[in-house]
Amino acid sequence: MKVLLLITRAELGGGQTHVADLLRGMRDDFELELATGEEGYLTEAADRIGIPWHVLPDLVQPIRPLHDLKALHQCLRLLRQVKPDVIHAHTSKAGVIGRLAASLAGIPCIFTAHTWCFAEGTSWKWRAIGTPLEKLAARVSSRIITVSEANRDLALRHGIAGPEKFTTIHNGIPDCAHHCSHHCSHRAAPDTQRIPRIVMVARFSQQKAQSLLVDAVASLTAPFHLSFVGEGPLREAVERQVEALGLQEKVDFLGQRLDIPEILASSDIFALFTKWEGFPISILEAMRAGLPVVASNVNGVPEAVSDGDTGFLIPTGDVKLFRDRLAQLLEDANLRCHMGLAGRQRFARDFTAESMIAKTSALYWEAVGLSVSSKPLILAERTRAETFTTER
Repeated sequence: MKVLLLITRAELGGGQTHVADLLRGMRDDFELELATGEEGYLTEAADRIGIPWHVLPDLVQPIRPLHDLKALHQCLRLLRQVKPDVIHAHTSKAGVIGRLAASLAGIPCIFTAHTWCFAEGTSWKWRAIGTPLEKLAARVSSRIITVSEANRDLALRHGIAGPEKFTTIHNGIPDCAHHCSHHCSHRAAPDTQRIPRIVMVARFSQQKAQSLLVDAVASLTAPFHLSFVGEGPLREAVERQVEALGLQEKVDFLGQRLDIPEILASSDIFALFTKWEGFPISILEAMRAGLPVVASNVNGVPEAVSDGDTGFLIPTGDVKLFRDRLAQLLEDANLRCHMGLAGRQRFARDFTAESMIAKTSALYWEAVGLSVSSKPLILAERTRAETFTTER
């Protein structure tokens, strides 16, 4: 079966990492191609594993009606060229344009909603225009995948489609031990006798609240070191805040990095102060490494973090409780170790890439009107057809 995966941006981010994992995990079972609005991290990842990719230059994130019409035309032209059996669209703009193009071309389309245009934090323009567009696109969707139950419930509350359209498939990531080219377990040891390291991996944006995490650690009395991983428009403001509080020796900024498993393995506590989320992959990476997680109790986060078991959930913006929970973990190496192990076990049970890929693959077969059990049959038919054509 030929599947075209479509996403707006190719930059390094949660949605793009998710698509890269699908490409890696499904390449042996499907004929895959990728389309995106730009070159970047994702097209480079596709190159490394030999997946063909295409750029639709007018597929841009902002709402620009002229560009959007051109992007629809470019998408239709690509569908005629690639002739996929199924389209799998990701993120809002590619989701709407991809589903409309698929409907016009008579091709089944699955959409993964990593977050919604009407979720907290999106612009009023996207909310006003995006919500009716999502309702329209939902009517021509074969299936809509939500990455958390919270995302599914939000869509149902906004009347995007009936419950029969939705399937929740939690994000999953490869277990590092199987994913790396060389042997590396990348397990943290949060009970070692060193100054504990807190790490937050996130883009510096309005959504993430690195400044509140700095406020939380500023009055900690236990020894600690805090590392921020990521780039973004608000990084300089947080750097100035750290300097104003005299925390330069305790807080560092590592920038955008690709060696996240190694960084997490050398850390002791994972923190995510955030205002809203779909289902953050960064938390899964921390659980994979065996780190206790302290995170804001928003949207899909409590579906990953079990409060008091694999970490602590904090009401949004509660700096004092965030500080108290960090202090509790800093002062108790056994608690860090216990929660980290519980998180690791939860990851292995529920959030591996294999689990996510198996569920997604089943939807591809369902979209073309077949069950997974029909797969060997259709492959045999296709092989016979190709042999017949070649012989002729």
